[in-house]
Amino acid sequence: MKKVERINTIMRYINNRSRFTISEIMLEFNVSRSTAIRDIKEIEAMGMPLVAEVGRDGGYFVMNNSVLPTVRFTDNEIKALFLAFMATRNQQLPYLKSRQSLSEKLLGLISENQQDDLVVLNQILLFEGTNPNNPDLLDLSDLPHPMLEQLIQNILLDSYLWITVQEGEESKSYPIYLLHLYREKSYWLMEGFHLEEEKTQIIPVDKLTNVRPYPVKHRMSRKKVLKKQRSQKKDVNFILDLGPKAIAQYKKYHPLAISISYTNPYQTSARLNTFVDVGNEEEVREMVNWLLFLGEDIEVREVPGEVLDEARRRGEAW
Repeated sequence: MKKVERINTIMRYINNRSRFTISEIMLEFNVSRSTAIRDIKEIEAMGMPLVAEVGRDGGYFVMNNSVLPTVRFTDNEIKALFLAFMATRNQQLPYLKSRQSLSEKLLGLISENQQDDLVVLNQILLFEGTNPNNPDLLDLSDLPHPMLEQLIQNILLDSYLWITVQEGEESKSYPIYLLHLYREKSYWLMEGFHLEEEKTQIIPVDKLTNVRPYPVKHRMSRKKVLKKQRSQKKDVNFILDLGPKAIAQYKKYHPLAISISYTNPYQTSARLNTFVDVGNEEEVREMVNWLLFLGEDIEVREVPGEVLDEARRRGEAW
C-alpha cells in the first residue's frame, strides 16, 4: 500500500475509534513502529487533533467534537477519477445526474494547476462514444432508460421482483428472481428466473413499465431457484479453440453467457464451450455474427449444422 493511500486509510481507522495504540496501527497495517509513529505525526500535522495518553498502556484518542480532515488526492488519483468519468460518457449509465454533481465537486476540490491538467486531457483524449464537437465532461446527453434507476433501487432491497413488461401492444406482469443486471450491445438487460414458469429468461430494461417487490409468502427459496436453473442448463454443442488474436477480440466483446478457459499459462490459447439454441434463428444469426467478429484465429471442434449452414450462406469459408 502506497504512503498516501495508507495515511488516508489510517485516518478513517482512527476516526472510527475512541482510542488506539501504536501497536494496533502496526498490526492493522503491517508497518514498523517507526513508520507508524511517522504516519501518526503526519496525520497530526494535517490537522487531526490527537491527544496522547501517558503511561505503560498509553495510546491516542481524537479530541471531542473533531471531524475527519479532508482526504487529499494525489495528482495521479485525480487524473484516474477524471479519466474514469470521461470513459463512461455516452454509456447510458444510471445515476447520471449524481455523476454530474460528483464531477462538479471533484473539480471544486482540486487546485488550479490540477484543473488545468484536466482541461488539457479533456481536449486531447477521446473515447468510444465521445462527441468530439462537444466533449464536455458534465454533458447530460446520455440519460439511461428511466426504469433503470427504479429497478436498481428495488434490487438493493430485494432480488424478488414483480415486474410488468410491455410486449407489443400487450403488457404482462409476473414475478422473477433477478440473477444479473448487465449491459450488452448498448442495451441494459435483466437475467431473471420466472417464478411461475420456472425458467430463466432475458428481459430488456427498456420494456419494463413497472417494478416492485414480490410478496414474501409466495416466494421460492434462492437455493431452489439456483438448483432449478442449474438443472435446466443445456448440454454443450459448440466448441472452439481460440488463438491470441481471437482471444483479443473476445476481450473486446463477448455475450454474457459465453466464457473461455485458457489452455496455457501465458493465456495465448483458450477453449470456448457453449450451447447454441438451433431452434432460435435469431440466436443462430447472432452467433455467426460474433464468430465472424472473432476472426480467423479459431479452430472449430464442434458446431451445430444450422450454424454452419448460416455461415455458408454468408459466403464465408469454414
